[in-house]
Amino acid sequence: MGHRFLILGAHPDDCDLLFGGSAILHGKAGNSVKFVSFTNGNAGHQSMTSDALAARRKRETAEAAAKAGLFEYQVLDHNDGWLTPSLENRAELIRIIRKFNPDLVLCHRTCDYHPDHRAVGQLMEDASAMVGVPLCVPDAPIPEGCSPLFGYVCDDFTEPTPFTPEAAVIIDEAADEKAGMLACQTSQFFEWLPYSRGMRDFDAAKMTAAEKLDHIRRGWLSRDKARADRYREFLSTYYGDAGRHAQYAEFFALMPVRGGKASAQLRELLALPCVR
Repeated sequence: MGHRFLILGAHPDDCDLLFGGSAILHGKAGNSVKFVSFTNGNAGHQSMTSDALAARRKRETAEAAAKAGLFEYQVLDHNDGWLTPSLENRAELIRIIRKFNPDLVLCHRTCDYHPDHRAVGQLMEDASAMVGVPLCVPDAPIPEGCSPLFGYVCDDFTEPTPFTPEAAVIIDEAADEKAGMLACQTSQFFEWLPYSRGMRDFDAAKMTAAEKLDHIRRGWLSRDKARADRYREFLSTYYGDAGRHAQYAEFFALMPVRGGKASAQLRELLALPCVR
């Protein structure tokens, strides 16, 4: 039986960006990866109605899940932009964790710029303390051996503290597939995000499939490349020659817990055999 990874995002495409390459490689290695988007993404578009956008984004996540070989891509029905770390939402997350019984849960840090991202981070931190308490959410039994690690996906924020990696997945072999996965999120990467960044003349309808993938590589996979360069010393220390020469990597860190961090355990969980 392989490892099980639960990746939490605030919006459809968050998990894709931050664990997409890792998901593809771990799926090929026989591990199970589940993505959860806590909101339905129904706010981020310049012309669609909220209901139509929510339905479209759910279809796009299904396409991305099929492309990446995910175990599941679950989209919860909370409104985009209005997520809170409420008791009800905490219970919902505890149920998800207990049902899937992951080895590792990852999400945004709580110092993020976006209120939905911060809310998901707070929900994970709160759920981590209660997921093993039987009388908390008693309608969701705790499966045997349910004791996941909890941690964070990489970000570029520096306050109150910069992200410090404790594990990485080198995704060079999956970079093109990750680009294809992100390209499934058409409403975001080819419509809303260019528009929201002032690219009012951007017209994906005039682009070939190859040009669209190049747009994703230059605009979004460049972050994985920049982070591989930024954390080159870390990659070299823990991943040897592969780390010294990696072009693209996704990075992760553990949530601080009592008794210190299990960095070696995190690296072991995320370690991959040669996948060709």
